[in-house]
Amino acid sequence: MSEFVLDHVMMRVGDLDASLDWYKTHLDYVEYGRWEADTFDIVYLGPEDVHEEGALLELTYNHDTDEYDLGDAWGHIAVRVEDVYDAYEQLMDEGVEDYRDPDSCGGSYAFVTDPDGHEVEIVERDHGAKWSLDHTMVRVEDADEHLGFWTRKFEYEHTGRWESDTFANYFVKPEGAAEEAMAVELTYNYDGRTYEFGDAWGHLAVRTDDLVGDWETLMEREAADYRDPEDCDYNYAFTTDPDGHEIEVLNPAESPVDRED
Repeated sequence: MSEFVLDHVMMRVGDLDASLDWYKTHLDYVEYGRWEADTFDIVYLGPEDVHEEGALLELTYNHDTDEYDLGDAWGHIAVRVEDVYDAYEQLMDEGVEDYRDPDSCGGSYAFVTDPDGHEVEIVERDHGAKWSLDHTMVRVEDADEHLGFWTRKFEYEHTGRWESDTFANYFVKPEGAAEEAMAVELTYNYDGRTYEFGDAWGHLAVRTDDLVGDWETLMEREAADYRDPEDCDYNYAFTTDPDGHEIEVLNPAESPVDRED
């Protein structure tokens, strides 16, 4: 399995039951794990029979609030389908709100939103289970800096690039990762804008077989020491990218899915 493969992306939700119903009903997700604390609940979801290098969705529900600010530093999650028109029509028939249909997106992708307004892109792929997570998009203020961050700190490779007149998209994922692994999409707008984080999005998580050793390597490579393994009982740790997007470094034993052969 690839080093630092993406394990999950975390989003905060205001009504856990409504969000679970939405993802289970419309994306056929199943529940892989749940952790209930005094002040919050966490549920992990994904397609049935998730690939060993596939990623999950973590929904976090805090008991003291039902509203979150989406901000604009995080963009969307993207899910895979064979035919974007068929998939979008299916969602419309199921009562999902029409947000951006395939025709408005050039015919190769579309967008819907979940109950809290998180954008979900639907992309055509010839690999991966239907509705499996293809990528998570974050907006960045310096594309070169972020490409350097992912390639130097985590040894990711640059797997895709698309440029327009006003912005560029760059895709990165672990070197040698399976097609089914989730990628990070870095969106860079040429106008020099800055971004607000809000609190509706939480973090990306990557898995490592050697949390302490790989954390020391990240520190040698001058990654941000945000929450070290000792601070997290040696189950996980957190760093941040150059703009402050949080990245959890996860002991595989803490992943909700047993991905060993």
